[in-house]
Amino acid sequence: MTETANRAAPAAARQEYAHGIAFGEAVRVWARIAALSFGGPAGQIAVMHRILVDEKRWIGEHRFLHALNYCMLLPGPEAQQLAVYLGWLLHRTAGGLVAGTLFVLPGFLAILGLSYIYAAFGNVTVVEGLFFGLKAAVLAVVVHAVFRIGSRALKNRLMLGIAAAAFIAIFFFRVPFPLIILAAGIIGYIGGRSGSPLFRIGGGHKAGTGPVLKDEDSLLGEETPAHARPNLSWSLRVSAVFFAIWLVPLALLTAFLGVDNVFTQIGLFFSQMAVVTFGGAYAVLAYVAQEAVQHYGWLKPGEMLDGLGMAETTPGPLIMVVQFVGFMGAYRDPGSLNPMTAATLAAILTTWVTFVPCFLWIFLGAPFIERLRNNVALTGAMSAITAAVVGVILNLAVWFGLHTLFSEVVMWKLGWFALDVPNPSSLVLPSLLLTAAAAVAIFRYQASIIATLLACAVAGLVWTVGANALI
Repeated sequence: MTETANRAAPAAARQEYAHGIAFGEAVRVWARIAALSFGGPAGQIAVMHRILVDEKRWIGEHRFLHALNYCMLLPGPEAQQLAVYLGWLLHRTAGGLVAGTLFVLPGFLAILGLSYIYAAFGNVTVVEGLFFGLKAAVLAVVVHAVFRIGSRALKNRLMLGIAAAAFIAIFFFRVPFPLIILAAGIIGYIGGRSGSPLFRIGGGHKAGTGPVLKDEDSLLGEETPAHARPNLSWSLRVSAVFFAIWLVPLALLTAFLGVDNVFTQIGLFFSQMAVVTFGGAYAVLAYVAQEAVQHYGWLKPGEMLDGLGMAETTPGPLIMVVQFVGFMGAYRDPGSLNPMTAATLAAILTTWVTFVPCFLWIFLGAPFIERLRNNVALTGAMSAITAAVVGVILNLAVWFGLHTLFSEVVMWKLGWFALDVPNPSSLVLPSLLLTAAAAVAIFRYQASIIATLLACAVAGLVWTVGANALI
């Protein structure tokens, strides 16, 4: 992604644009947005809105929200895709490449550095204590996500029923996440086509308050730029290029290393996730955690929370946690390579197959966005998928809760039915107290996520160091 952007950037920098926004200035603005992109998609989108709409006045309010609505229909991180979309709208393909790559780069470097520390010193008391506190805070953050998303998505009993069915399917019967999303999408599509008002549920992120910047008053204006109009020939060419960039490395890995090699497994698994991650990172994390722990053995149960803690406290999309999963998977199964070298290559591979599809979805579909705008069947499908996502995130909260608050959890199975059962005597009281404190801070006092995570990390460190000193 970066190499392609670097080749395209000089040409873009020399080009004159009707809106008068220099490419170099846009690069600096996107770098600034990337450095400030904390707090999950809501916070990241708010930062983009504040800078691009309110401060720079490059994009009008209506066009910004229209682009966001399209990105919310896509699999993958909506905030990063919104950056690609707006970068493309302003400065063509080079603008989209630069905006999307810069949005990911700070988080990738930060999590890679933390992963090195975690792999090398994870059993050191200081590191152990910090992540002990982070796990408790992350559990409270996930529970908060259930309520936040549920309050927007579950507007009637039908949507509540879809959410409940999704939770039962994934928690008690281990139905794969992609099948749940597919079933919800089909139900919503049929319901939307039928004209049922139960599927006409609005959603999205609220823009900032204050005077609304009209499209015609923005630097981009209200007219559609020439490059943003549908062009079948261009769409086919860009699709071929990005499909090759995405899938050719996977084909080579499979051909030379075989399907059982850890790199091939990582590439194929996270490519699959890139196609089905509707509803943001929280929606797919339970499925990723279960597969990474129970099927592939890349992680231990508590380590997924450690990775999520890294993603929550660094800039960039929360789905960057999958980079940590790939890192640890190759670190533990490096083959003939040095473990740190294998882990670094796996982190790059995971990030590559997770985000290259995002560029494909935008460059292929964005010119046709107007045709999707009033599609009631598609709106119904996304409403049902969003409801199902609430149930999946609830499963994530329960799964994380069991493995955070109890040191012993056993799976009890009977045919298709499966249930994680904790040993009551293994309750970790400090984790319970920290989780409760984090929940009170977030729910009662609306404390910021970053402040809560840092406070719990420090508390976990103090507790762990103190407990070890008494042993």
